[in-house]
Amino acid sequence: MFFDYFTKKKSVMVNPENALPGRDHYSYDIPTTHTVLNTPIQEAPPEGHKEILLGMGCFWGAERLFWKLDGVYSTAVGYAGGFTPFPTYEETCTAQTGHTEVVRVVYNPDVISLQSLLKHFWENHDPTQHMRQGNDIGTQYRSAIYTYDDEQLSIAQQSLEQYQQALQERAPEASIETEVKPAQTFYFAEAYHQQYLDKNPNGYCGLKGTGVTCPVG
Repeated sequence: MFFDYFTKKKSVMVNPENALPGRDHYSYDIPTTHTVLNTPIQEAPPEGHKEILLGMGCFWGAERLFWKLDGVYSTAVGYAGGFTPFPTYEETCTAQTGHTEVVRVVYNPDVISLQSLLKHFWENHDPTQHMRQGNDIGTQYRSAIYTYDDEQLSIAQQSLEQYQQALQERAPEASIETEVKPAQTFYFAEAYHQQYLDKNPNGYCGLKGTGVTCPVG
C-alpha cells in the first residue's frame, strides 16, 4: 500500500504553486564538451543548425540514440517542462518540480531532417504510456517534444497524428500521450548524467519501442 500510494503520487503533475522553489543558479558544474562528439554542450546552436528537446523516459539511453545519428551536432541531457528553476536530479525525482527528463538535440537540418529525428523518437519508446516508460514511473519520465519555432511545432504535431494513425491500425484503442508544445527553459543535468552511457557502456538503458514503424522521415 505504501509503495502503491507514492508510485501513484509521482504520476500526478504538480501544480505550479506547489512545486519546489528551486534557486536562481546551478548548484553544480556542467561540462563544456561532449565526450563523444567533441562539440560544445552549453553553447547556442551554430549557424544553420537547430535544436529541439525530446523526452523519452530515462534520458541516458535517449541521448545515446541521438548522438549516433549523422547530422546531430551535439546532445545534452536535462530537465524541462516544469516549474522549479534550476532543479537537481534528486528534486526532479520527487515529482515536485514538474520537469521531465529530456535530451537537447542540436542538429543540422541540411543533413538530418526533423521528420527523421522524430521517426527515431517515435520508434524507440512507447508514447502511449502515461507518466512512465516501462518500470520507470513518474512525471519525470513522460513523453515530450518541446519545440523552438512554429515550423518545428507544426512538424511535430503532424508526425504525432501520423504515428497515432499507424498505432491504431494495429491497436485501435492506442492513444499517444506525448506532450507537444513550445519549449520553455531547459536546465542542464548534472555532469555525471551527460553522455552517461559513453562513460558507463553497460549502464541502464530503458528504451523500448512499440514495434510500430513510423511513416515519417
